[in-house]
Amino acid sequence: MPSTLRSLFLAPLGILLIACSGSTSTESMAPVDAPDALGPLAVGHSSFAAVDPARADRSLLVDVWYPVDDEDAADSPVAEYLLLGPLGLASEVAVEGLPVSSRSAQTLVVFSHGYGGIQIQSFGLMEALASHGFIVISPEHTGNSQSSSTDTFDEAAANRVPDVSFLINTMFSRNQDSQDAFYQRVDESAVGVVGHSFGGMTAVGMAAGWAGAPADPRVMAIAPISAVIDGELQSDDRPSPNAGFTREQLESIIVPVMLMGGTEDINVPIGNNAIAFEQMVNAPQVFKVDIIGANHNHFAAICAIANWLIDRGWGPEIWPTLGAEALIEPYETTCSPDVLPIEEANRLQNLYVVSFFKSQLRDERGYDRFLTPAFAETEPGVTVTVK
Repeated sequence: MPSTLRSLFLAPLGILLIACSGSTSTESMAPVDAPDALGPLAVGHSSFAAVDPARADRSLLVDVWYPVDDEDAADSPVAEYLLLGPLGLASEVAVEGLPVSSRSAQTLVVFSHGYGGIQIQSFGLMEALASHGFIVISPEHTGNSQSSSTDTFDEAAANRVPDVSFLINTMFSRNQDSQDAFYQRVDESAVGVVGHSFGGMTAVGMAAGWAGAPADPRVMAIAPISAVIDGELQSDDRPSPNAGFTREQLESIIVPVMLMGGTEDINVPIGNNAIAFEQMVNAPQVFKVDIIGANHNHFAAICAIANWLIDRGWGPEIWPTLGAEALIEPYETTCSPDVLPIEEANRLQNLYVVSFFKSQLRDERGYDRFLTPAFAETEPGVTVTVK
C-alpha cells in the first residue's frame, strides 16, 4: 500500500476530516478496507458457457470471479487463465473449485473486454473486486474477440449490450436455481458494468442504449475506462455512427458514472472524457478520473501476459507466429522502464473502481472519501473531478 493511502487509514481524526473535504458524517468516516489492495475475502474462479436461444443460440464463454468464505478457503488448484491452447497464466490470487461465499445479496459486476480482446485481459481488477465482495463475470464476446473475429464493427457493437443483458439474466436465473452454486448469492437489485476501450463503450451502452439495443434498467452504475464516448470528438473518419455516443444518448444516462482514462492515451484522448463529463447532465453523480502518464493499455494485463510468453522463451520476435502480433506495440509502449509502471496504473484503477462500486452500488459511504478531489491531492498520479 502506498504511503499516502496507508497514512489515511492510520491518521488521526483531524487529518481524516481534511481528506474528506470537511465532511464530518459518521458514515463517511466509517472504517473501510483499503481499496487499492486486495480485500479481506479469498477469491474463487470458474468458467462456463452460456447459450442465448433468443439470438440463434449465440454462445458466450464466461469467466467468473467470486468471494469465498474463510472456512472454505482451503488449498486447491490455482486458477489458470488460458492464453495459448491448453497453456495458461497461473493466478497468484484466485483458486479453482472453491464454494461461492454463503453471503446473500452479493453485488454482480460485469466486465466487457476491448475490441478483439480477451475476457481475462484485466484479471487483476476482477480479482480485486471479488476480494472486496463482488461477484464478477467477464464474457468473451463471440465474433469480436482474439479467438473469434468474424464480426464487422457494427455487428460487434450491436452484440455488446445484448450480451451483457443476457448474462445478467443468466446470473439471476442461477441465483434462483436451488441446484446452482450461485443460488441465493446474487443481489438482483443493482448491477454494475465496467469495461475497457470498446468494453467501456459497452458499459456506456448499458446505461444509454447502443447500436439499436436499449439501456438495461438493472444496471445501476457504470465505469467506462478509456472508452470512445463522445462521437463528435472522433471527426468524420469514424467507422460507424456507433463509434461514439450522441449528446442525447449521454443526457439520457441516469445512473452514477465513473470516467477513467490516461493522459498519454493516443488511441482515445483524455479530452474525450472531459466532453462526456459535461454532457452527462442527468447522471446523479459523475466522477472523472485521469491517470497521469497512463496510455490506452495501462489498464489491462498487457505486461503480465507478455512476460508470461517471454518466460517461456517466446519473445516478441515470434509473437506473430503465435497469433499475438497485436501485443508487440502495447508491450513496447506500456512495459518499458521509462513509462508509468503498469503496477501503479493498475493500483489506481483498482482503488477507484472498487471505491466507486462500493459507494454507488452498495451504499458503503466510507468509500466516498476516495472519490474526492481532496483525496486525489494525496495521490500524485491522479486528478479527480466530480459533479
